[in-house]
Amino acid sequence: AVVSTQSTGEIPVSQLVQRLANVMQEYTHSGGVRPFGVSLLVAGVDQETPYLVQCDPSGAYFAWKATAMGKNHVNGKTFLEKRYNADLELEDAVHTAILTLKEGFEGQMTEDNIEIGICTSDGFRKLNRTEVKDYLAALN
Repeated sequence: AVVSTQSTGEIPVSQLVQRLANVMQEYTHSGGVRPFGVSLLVAGVDQETPYLVQCDPSGAYFAWKATAMGKNHVNGKTFLEKRYNADLELEDAVHTAILTLKEGFEGQMTEDNIEIGICTSDGFRKLNRTEVKDYLAALN
């Protein structure tokens, strides 16, 4: 995803993440506080190259091919290590993402309590509720 500003034009994903990380890291200098209490996953595409970068509240950032964050992230990462490969087709990647989410999900997953976004060289698209429902139905 390319973000633009009036003064600089387009910002590549790597620069966007670095700027975010710098702001987050600067705030740790004030009495050791970390006001950004969450990590971010930034997905984007620069010139046909996909990026997935995790940016932590400390300002540290890491590139991933696939990752999990939040509650039960260890189980999610373990699951992805077994299931992910770089040759996954989009449909299989979405199914793998849903199965990974199920690893730590409490209750039943429905189109009302999950969201799925797809980032390609054409841009970012959030699936509508019907599409999410169809993906969930295909897994059951």
